[in-house]
Amino acid sequence: MTRAEKDEEREERIEMRIIVDTYSPEEQAWGWCEYLDDTMDFPFEARCVTEQEESPLEEGETVRVVGMSPTDPTLSQMFVTIEWMDRTLGVPLEQLEPIEASSKTDQAIADWQYWLDR
Repeated sequence: MTRAEKDEEREERIEMRIIVDTYSPEEQAWGWCEYLDDTMDFPFEARCVTEQEESPLEEGETVRVVGMSPTDPTLSQMFVTIEWMDRTLGVPLEQLEPIEASSKTDQAIADWQYWLDR
């Protein structure tokens, strides 16, 4: 995986809005979870861009993202709840790309992807 080029605007948003006043990795993870939950406009459509062992989604599948998963967040993985095959389940946000979403949702997901890449 290549490291993302530094984006000053995104870095400032992360430092001043998402992980501000956090002192541990757990607090930072919860800061990310709150930011994503507050910023993304649910529901939205997304496409699976990468297959992962902990998810049944296949590359190219389209799903409806309906919210944040109750799974405890970590700094390496956030889960969202999707509707899939007549049920709901949690999948890693990093494997999804929004296809019909608000600009706020696009930005929040891009911020998370940037964090993971850095």
